[in-house]
Amino acid sequence: MRALFIFIAAAVLSVISGCRPTSKSGDFSAVERGFVSVPDSIRTGVYWYWINDNITEDAVIKDLEAMKRVGIDRAYIGNIGLEGQLPYGKTKFMSDEWWRLTHLMMKKAGELGIEIGMFNSPGWSQSGGPWIKPEQSMRYLASTEMQVTGPQKLNVKIQQPTANFQDVKVLAWSVPTTYGQNLFDASGSRVTYSDAKMKAGDKGAKYVLPAGEKSYIDLILPQSVEARSLVIYPSGNIFTDCELQAKKGNDFVTVKKFNINRTNAAVNVGFEPYAPIAVSFSGCESSEFRLVFDNTMKKRDIPNGIANIILSPTPVVERFAEKSLAKMFQTPLPLWNDYLWETSPATDPSLPIDPTKVIDISQHLAADGTLSWDVPEGKWVIMRTGMAPTGVENSPAPPEGTGLEVDKMNKKHVSMHFDAYFGKIIERIPAEDRKTWKIVVADSYEMGSQNFTDGLIEEFKQRYGYDPVPYFPALKGFVIGSPDLSDRFLWD
Repeated sequence: MRALFIFIAAAVLSVISGCRPTSKSGDFSAVERGFVSVPDSIRTGVYWYWINDNITEDAVIKDLEAMKRVGIDRAYIGNIGLEGQLPYGKTKFMSDEWWRLTHLMMKKAGELGIEIGMFNSPGWSQSGGPWIKPEQSMRYLASTEMQVTGPQKLNVKIQQPTANFQDVKVLAWSVPTTYGQNLFDASGSRVTYSDAKMKAGDKGAKYVLPAGEKSYIDLILPQSVEARSLVIYPSGNIFTDCELQAKKGNDFVTVKKFNINRTNAAVNVGFEPYAPIAVSFSGCESSEFRLVFDNTMKKRDIPNGIANIILSPTPVVERFAEKSLAKMFQTPLPLWNDYLWETSPATDPSLPIDPTKVIDISQHLAADGTLSWDVPEGKWVIMRTGMAPTGVENSPAPPEGTGLEVDKMNKKHVSMHFDAYFGKIIERIPAEDRKTWKIVVADSYEMGSQNFTDGLIEEFKQRYGYDPVPYFPALKGFVIGSPDLSDRFLWD
């Protein structure tokens, strides 16, 4: 069995004058001759996958000779790792033998007149490898929030939200005493269920939705309260249609309809696999609210668990997880409208956070994460923000070629990635033996999102003419200025 595999992805033929029909009567003989004896002006390319380290000298030579024999004059090499589909061979990626065979391949291809393209990293998606350090990888703005009451002298250690965390800013802003109230936790509130099995209380799920049937959760309050937002935190995979209703007289009326889709936990569709689902609506006053779940997916590996539900008088940025790219379309191939959202509803102007009153207290944070700050009077939210790796890796690649994806927003880090891979080819293979290497291949992009990089604050100021720092809380759903202003910042 051949050790190398040729996948013919496409043979793109350019229409030249010699291959056109000679008359309107449909004489395609010239076209036929062009297929039988392909002219030199036509280039036929193939993907040449080196799979699971199964690479030998004999196979390299025979594959190239076979290409030449059938008129293939361009080959794109991808070093691919397919777990569980084929045993791994002995020629490990970037080992001395791999380098020897890569050198041999380029020299032989040059002798045969076959152009070579190299994928820009191991695997076919996308630009990474074991040489990428966390601080050079795709990153997002992570945060840890806490609430404190002043006046007091605060001396507390704020935990990092994740490993390999690089501090950016520590922010604080004052809020009303009722800010962020959850009506499900209100004194005297009562929760009932359409199905007794819905109250789970284990494996991180506070509620588990029965699949294949309509179900609901009722929140009964001791008095009428105005609600403005709903945030649902999944405990795992979940797919369901949801409708928030409020009781008016003897009937429940619709407040908001939306879909919950958290069926793909891979980080290449968002760096927060079980990000919350947030919706906002114009103030709705009632003493009884109902959450209706329908078309809940019936599938063994979809537990449909909910870790928490927050129904609050405080507005939130609708779909903030999607708008910050913490969660993307799940396939990950979106339709044209999957990143278009409804206009956020207006809210009481007194409720959003004034961006001019979001203060930077970064200077009070010690290297060990201890914050020493004189808290002014009132209730305050403190947010420690910083860059964290999304964790996405190039794939499908052999183990020796797998690592973090490089930061796509940073020219310096991308240049380092090219130097670490293609730079080594230039160093190790003499120029006269690699003349046939003409192409760098970026095959497909399925590596998800990032929303932060080094120097972003200054570049943002230059591009958009304002400071993004006071608006950072909008990435976590806090409404800054107004719902519309928060949305506009997230688009920027």
